[in-house]
Formats: sequence, structure tokens, C-alpha cells
Amino acid sequence: MRSEKEKMLSGDLYIAHDDELRVDFKRAKKLVREFNHTTEDQRDKRNEIIKKLFKKSGKGVYLEPPFYTDYGCNTEVGDNFYANYETIILDIAEVKIGNNVLFGPRVGLYTAGHPIDAVIRNEAFEYGKPITIGDDVWVGGNVVINPGVTIGSNVVIGSGAVVTKDIPDGVIAVGNPCRVLRKINEEDKKYWELEKQKYYEN
Repeated sequence: MRSEKEKMLSGDLYIAHDDELRVDFKRAKKLVREFNHTTEDQRDKRNEIIKKLFKKSGKGVYLEPPFYTDYGCNTEVGDNFYANYETIILDIAEVKIGNNVLFGPRVGLYTAGHPIDAVIRNEAFEYGKPITIGDDVWVGGNVVINPGVTIGSNVVIGSGAVVTKDIPDGVIAVGNPCRVLRKINEEDKKYWELEKQKYYEN
């Protein structure tokens, strides 16, 4: 018989009122509370807590307090991950975030789901579906990323978007529900190279 944790991580129905899951949940809550009470002068302490909290974390990870997560131990983040104020990661299922990913304020990654049928839902059944974000992604403020979504690499998600379906590589996507607005192209590269040049000339 599989444990509730095994069922949870495999995306099957599970019941969260479980001793093993309570231990993981409580551990995360303690680490998150400790992290959110650190100051800007305690970078080493913050990094130490991040290493304990996440399943895997790369170099140059910066979370702007307050930050919230359910478990932390089901989340992997790559190098140079930046999360602005009030990021929420509900990692009932696995969350994988690549390198050079930026989150605006109040971004929510929600892997958790509940049955549509009220009878089953009221019996405390839940489920989760993983979220994956590629490399070089900028997620604007107040974006919600729903269970089971994969976002490709070199993507910009416009602020306030609600991402319900996969987003391919190399695009700008916006709206509710989130849809591809256009591809990121050579003109974008040229424009921002010129802007960078102006910066160094001033």
C-alpha cells in the first residue's frame, strides 16, 4: 500500500491529514517563518534556510520576504532565481524552475487541486500536478500558474496572467486565460541592444 505522500507526488488522489505529510508541512512552516523574520543584513542566514527548504537550489537564489510555500522539499530552483515580494509556491506536486528566472511580486505557483465533485472534495481528497518553468523566464506581477503547466524557456508572462495551459519557448504570453501574444524576435534583441548601448554612453 502506497503512502499518502507517494500518492500525492504521483498526482493521484490523496488525503493531506497524514502524519508523514504533517511532519514535512510543519518543517516547511518553521523554515518559512524563520526566513521571513530575517533582515536584509542576514544574507548568509537566508541562503542557509533556502538550502534547507528546497529540494535543490542553485547559485544566486534570492527570495524577497515574505515568501510562502507548503512543503519546499518538492521544489527545485536553478541559478539566479529571483522571487519578489509575496511569492507563493504550493508544491503539493513537484515544481521545477530553471536558470535565470525572475518573478514579479505576488506570483503564485499552485500545483494543488481539489475534485470538482463536492461529495468527494468534502471527504478531504486532494491531488496535485507538477509545474515546470524553463530557463530565462520573466513572470510578471500577480501571475497565477495553475497545476500541470509547463512554461518553456526564453518566455515573458505579462502581469496578471492566469496560466492554465503550456506555454512554448520564445514567446510573450498574456491574459486570462493566458495566451501567446507573439514570438520574441530579432527586433526585440536589436532594440534592447541599442538601449543598453545608450546606457553605457550616458
